[in-house]
Amino acid sequence: MTKRLAFALLFLLASGLGAARAAAQDLVLTNARIIVGNGTVIDQGTIVVRGGRIASVSPGRASPAGRNAGGQTIDAHGATAMPGFIDAHRHVNTGANEKEQMQQLLDAGYTTILSGGGPAEGNITLRDHIEKGVIKGPRIIPSGRLDLARGTPDAMRAEVRRLAALGVKFVGEQALTPKPGPTAKELENLRAAVEESRNAGVWIQIHAVSPQSMMAAVDAGVTKLVHTPHFGWVSFDDAKRVAAAGVKQLSTIGFGVPVFGVFADDNMPRFRDGKPWPESILDGDGRGQEAGYKAVNARTSWDAGVIYGYGTDTNYSPKAGLEHELKSLNLMFSMRDIVKLMGPNTASYIEMSDQLGTLESGKVADIVLLGGNPLDGYWNLLNPKVVIKGGLVMSDQR
Repeated sequence: MTKRLAFALLFLLASGLGAARAAAQDLVLTNARIIVGNGTVIDQGTIVVRGGRIASVSPGRASPAGRNAGGQTIDAHGATAMPGFIDAHRHVNTGANEKEQMQQLLDAGYTTILSGGGPAEGNITLRDHIEKGVIKGPRIIPSGRLDLARGTPDAMRAEVRRLAALGVKFVGEQALTPKPGPTAKELENLRAAVEESRNAGVWIQIHAVSPQSMMAAVDAGVTKLVHTPHFGWVSFDDAKRVAAAGVKQLSTIGFGVPVFGVFADDNMPRFRDGKPWPESILDGDGRGQEAGYKAVNARTSWDAGVIYGYGTDTNYSPKAGLEHELKSLNLMFSMRDIVKLMGPNTASYIEMSDQLGTLESGKVADIVLLGGNPLDGYWNLLNPKVVIKGGLVMSDQR
């Protein structure tokens, strides 16, 4: 069984898209501007959902027969529908305040999260709490961590097998030494982990935050990079090598960009953990120049043909983190590009292109209804009115 097929089957089981819940996942969303996510925009259209999946997307209002076909009908009154947001690298885990945190993510428009840290067991517990209905939340994809700087190749292989047995599909979460580059031990362990991942049916993803570590990871066979490098410039030739290797990369472009008004309303710039900017930037390179490297390197990767997706690598307020990442992305990307980046590209990174990322027939009905048109500006992505996951309304802020 291929990794893609195994993951698709796991997703179907985990999402609970069975016949028992189908009636509760039928709805019609009508009178909406529809940003499909594949470049198509329908100025006024209707989305019909049956059994938690999109049955049709069409121009025009829903017919009376369509509205009365069962389930819920939502009149969008001209608001914009687009695919539910996916953060392919956010720090979440189980805990005492998980209910509040997960609702905040839903309210921000997120319907799928690839966990970006914490013990794999905690990720799995959080996923199970959501799937069993203990709390509401986005779809959680657990991840597991490898410490490439310690242990042996055999230990790496054993840990990959252990995580795979737990049901974790994304393994890594380890930052390679950025300068002067990964150590020989890190690379030896990484190659062993990559080799074992192919046997175990999981994907290795790596924090490669310098051009040197990025290219070393690619040469070791890694196909998923959590970060855009922020320690030095990525050459266009290297970016083309990354694209040719089929490697997929996440943005996390807000790293190094100062945050205002989130941790304290004193007009002082802060790093994304609330500490002073720029002196508290993690392993900083000086005066916050990480932000400049990331922005230019992001565009270099995109122009070279890298499948470039969305990830925040944050754990603070979902709406504030979303705004921060979008502002940073908009420095180098148009809104049309950002829609592609957040939707189909991120779905591709998490290996769920056949399930998520666009509003097309057969896809899971993850939909965000926004008060404005995102193509007019990123700030319109910050005003979700209704958030639907698998055909079920998870957040209604109308």
